[in-house]
Amino acid sequence: MKNKQSKPDLLARRLWKHRGQQRPAFAIEPGEGQESVWHYPRPPLLITDRRLVEVRIGECLIAQTTDALRVLETASPPTFYLPRDHVRMDLLMHTDRHSHCEWKGDASYFDIKSGVEIIQQAAWSYEQPLDTFIQIAEYISFYPGRVTCFVDGERVRPGFYGGWITNEIVGPYKGELGTGAW
Repeated sequence: MKNKQSKPDLLARRLWKHRGQQRPAFAIEPGEGQESVWHYPRPPLLITDRRLVEVRIGECLIAQTTDALRVLETASPPTFYLPRDHVRMDLLMHTDRHSHCEWKGDASYFDIKSGVEIIQQAAWSYEQPLDTFIQIAEYISFYPGRVTCFVDGERVRPGFYGGWITNEIVGPYKGELGTGAW
């Protein structure tokens, strides 16, 4: 059974002031080859990304693909989702943690075991997402603050809500000091 939109989801959606139609005055002007998170839409947009995306723990390759999906959402760094068949699922262990997103639905989380090391809640997925995000049902995303992530060889810096910050992304980003009211 798919997730259903609830009244709280719909109410949460209406609270957003910034929706990507206009970059606020405090936002950084993007340079050539850059994207402003303030141009990203609300509701979020899901796009295909064909760059090489890698996830590692030390020397252990956890995932590698040129078939990622990127979620673009106003004020947040993008989040990359990788197809399950490009992820070492034998290293991922389901946890009992769950959360809810008003756009994507209910998420479940994974620990990752690499050798003797276990990285807790390092990845998540939406196994039964809301209809508008059904495309990510067979995809996994990773927290770049818990594992090492790369996009076309560039090491990703961690952002709020599991966002992936690379040199092409400018903010300020949701989650930074002073952004609590966004």
